[in-house]
Amino acid sequence: MIGPLINQMNPSADVLAESTTEVDLSKIVPGQAIKTKFRGQPLFVRNLTPKEVSEADAVDVSSLRDPQTLEQRTKAGHKNWLITLGVCTHLGCVPLGAGEGENRGPFGGYFCPCHGSAYDTAARIRKGPAPKNLAVPDYTFNSATTVTVG
Repeated sequence: MIGPLINQMNPSADVLAESTTEVDLSKIVPGQAIKTKFRGQPLFVRNLTPKEVSEADAVDVSSLRDPQTLEQRTKAGHKNWLITLGVCTHLGCVPLGAGEGENRGPFGGYFCPCHGSAYDTAARIRKGPAPKNLAVPDYTFNSATTVTVG
């Protein structure tokens, strides 16, 4: 008798469908980022160039406000794919840098126009009021060209 009561608390099918997002990586060229949505929030998917990877790796992690290596922010074997929520960790604005021709800030990553937070190519906070790096959601690679976020 308690089964139906418990079952009614489970998320509905439409909610479960929105709990993951599948992203096709095949059309994202090195150096390009795209914006999509994940659970109603902007999601940035970036294909880092070898130069951007080496620049991110060259940063002294101990100098960072929120110390993380690029390796810690990406999946093994997919270091060039950086997937983050597109929400500034200061007050929740959407940073620029994922769209074609947008301001990527002084560190080549993302720039929040609201209060000037600047993120590097690994989406780590480098300057401005944001306290943390852009968040990396849970995700898995289904193949070389598709990833499921959530």
